[in-house]
Amino acid sequence: MTAPSAGLSIVPALLGAAGLTAALGLVGELRGGWFGTAAFAAGCWALGSRSRLPAAPVIGLAAWLFHNGFAEHRYAELRWQGWGFETRQFAVFAGTALLAALTARLSRRP
Repeated sequence: MTAPSAGLSIVPALLGAAGLTAALGLVGELRGGWFGTAAFAAGCWALGSRSRLPAAPVIGLAAWLFHNGFAEHRYAELRWQGWGFETRQFAVFAGTALLAALTARLSRRP
């Protein structure tokens, strides 16, 4: 089975982020902080390890959207807290997905 292309990765990325948001809401951790960020980074790792390298920014963007809209700011309200903060959040999520994709790619090589 081959990994989906970067364009098709938006569907599992959005579904994964939405599912993670729902799970965090059920356990009462749907707020800004280290736990929500770590949970979204773990979700990015899981999706990234099953995706191609160009899909990492797509996965990171989906995670950033749901983290910003539901974990940091409630009720699907996106807010901009400055280039530094938002770029750092996106870099964590996209970087985690990219590192997972690289690790999976290297482990599949003979």
